[in-house]
Amino acid sequence: MKSKFMFSTGIENSYPTIFENGKKIRIDEMEKCGHYERWKEDFALVKEMGIEFLRYGPPYYKVHEGPGKYDWSFVDETFRELKRLDITPIVDLCHFGVPDWIGDFQNADWPHYFAEFAGAFARRFPDLHLYTPINEIFIAAMFSGQYGWWNESLSSDKAFLNALKILCKANALAMQAILEVQPEATFIQSESSEYFHPEDPSCRDLADFLNRKRFLSLDFCYSHPVSVTMYKWLMDNGMTDKEYMWFMNNKVKAKCIMGNDYYITNEHLVLPNGSTQASGEIFGYYVITKQYYDRYRLPVMHTETNIIEPNSEMWLHKEWANLYRFKQDGFPIVGFTWYSLTDQMDWDSALRHNAGNVNKLGLYDLDRKIRPVGKAYKHLIEVWKPVLADESFGIQTYI
Repeated sequence: MKSKFMFSTGIENSYPTIFENGKKIRIDEMEKCGHYERWKEDFALVKEMGIEFLRYGPPYYKVHEGPGKYDWSFVDETFRELKRLDITPIVDLCHFGVPDWIGDFQNADWPHYFAEFAGAFARRFPDLHLYTPINEIFIAAMFSGQYGWWNESLSSDKAFLNALKILCKANALAMQAILEVQPEATFIQSESSEYFHPEDPSCRDLADFLNRKRFLSLDFCYSHPVSVTMYKWLMDNGMTDKEYMWFMNNKVKAKCIMGNDYYITNEHLVLPNGSTQASGEIFGYYVITKQYYDRYRLPVMHTETNIIEPNSEMWLHKEWANLYRFKQDGFPIVGFTWYSLTDQMDWDSALRHNAGNVNKLGLYDLDRKIRPVGKAYKHLIEVWKPVLADESFGIQTYI
């Protein structure tokens, strides 16, 4: 049986809330990018690209109307069409936001309700195997609880940690609920790959701490023990030993692939005043992904990358070169994703402002005309797909 390397793209489906002019508003990327009206066309473009796997999820905040209450109308249509086109979804169940009736990521009741939703989804689509229960947990907690940008809009270590543990618990309970329906499910935990560089020797201690903190979401998801220093920080910021041990003892017995997202903004410079700023690419995908692999020893998928034109083609080839070198060096990497299918909106401000700025980083523009990087990715898939099919490591090992 030949291996199935997962060339993938995604439909950007972030939907956090922000405060604008004192009013809470929802930023729905599928709405802003026209997917609700053009979803059939979008799926046809995925097929035209020769892409067999799609990171895609329902608009969770719309579907989950209340405890045990769901509106499946749009979900049924879209997932039926994906099945007709023989495109395999990597189901993204929660992407940076929750329904209004939940509130935000500080709600400790949400994991229970989210697990119910995940189980209901799995029962409705029992043939689906690939899931990302919660996208980029670390970023969701940082932007909502640490930076004050999204959702609860809080800015403290305690708010960050509370959001993080609630998100991780919801993720774990959702995995368990899905496995009850689909025991052969594989979980691809898409997470941001971060690194913090000290500007000078005075910044080393803080950089070291931040480089341990970046692992917390996956430590909780994969039951990986933290250092003594980090454990003390957890206890000082509102976590109890009982909560910590719940994660350490709650390892989900499932097939897991670690999804590593990498952008040029994922590396940071730690400054002497304690702040951080973007450093640009210094180490790159290979070096940082190897750090995550060495910690968790799980198969890897490159689950997100992009950059704005005119640098997109160069970045695609650089990321692919990093990935293939990683694979040649014997590390188990099973897929690559250019994210997303179309251009996005307002990610230049991390969705903090509802400005309507078009971010030219998709395989297609918002008129659904192919961009140069789309042509380059289509060619890359065509020439590399038969080569990778003859190599020994692929997704059939896991599904």
